[in-house]
Amino acid sequence: MSHENVSPDLIWNIVRGNNSYLTKRRNPNVQFSRDPLNLMNKHSRKYDGFADRKAIGVQPGPERGVVLLTKTTKSPNKPAKLVNQTNFSSSTSRKTYRGIVSSTAKRGYRSDLRAEAVARASAVRNSQRKKKDYPPKKPRSKKEKEAAAKAT
Repeated sequence: MSHENVSPDLIWNIVRGNNSYLTKRRNPNVQFSRDPLNLMNKHSRKYDGFADRKAIGVQPGPERGVVLLTKTTKSPNKPAKLVNQTNFSSSTSRKTYRGIVSSTAKRGYRSDLRAEAVARASAVRNSQRKKKDYPPKKPRSKKEKEAAAKAT
């Protein structure tokens, strides 16, 4: 049976309780997803990527930048050709976000997931930012000044 002949809702109802992407936590009773096409990492039908015909995912790039993953509908029975990767390694964040929005809008992907895709790309870019080197803390109290004087 071909994947294109089966409804995504039927696929979700069959595999929602047990699939390879599902991660369960006991306290509190929460379920997460490790699906690369799941933008929020929540195990729910709205954010599910493997059952949908068209899905969006955002991952960190190989060095810096963001990789946009889009699921195609052309070859559902060929998993290697199912996901397209687009690298966004531009210098500015706004170009990256604009590229994500325009590339998903032109190809007819779900419009309700565009804001989540931009938020995920923003989080990835912020995680790739270099950490600031803060100057050492100055001794303020009398005890700290005496301890600093003894240490030097």
